[in-house]
Amino acid sequence: MANNAPLRDDEPTIGKLVVDATQDISKLVQSEIQLAKAELKLSLKYGGTGLALFAVAGFLLLLGVIIISIAAAYFISMTGLHLAWCFLIVWGAYTLVALLFAVIGFFKVKKVRAPEKTISQARETVDLLKTR
Repeated sequence: MANNAPLRDDEPTIGKLVVDATQDISKLVQSEIQLAKAELKLSLKYGGTGLALFAVAGFLLLLGVIIISIAAAYFISMTGLHLAWCFLIVWGAYTLVALLFAVIGFFKVKKVRAPEKTISQARETVDLLKTR
């Protein structure tokens, strides 16, 4: 009872089905790539805008530090000191804070160590591979 009936014209062959599936997958991949490009372009736009806004905020903060420093010097001058000495006092305060940060940073950097366990493990692996 073998079914030796000829294929009808409206039934696709296996080769035709494979070709159609390959073309459909290709179109799907291309569509996914286009979607990814569009999403990435939008993300980059928002990211660039965000970075620019952070830069502007940092610049305005820097201007604020300058203005508050001038205000502090004028405030100190209200004690009767000459204005030049007042500005030197503000500069000295900033210098002391900068030195404090530098000393703390130095001791933090000094605590940095090489990854000894990783290095020894890598050496053991190299030695093991050399013996084989």
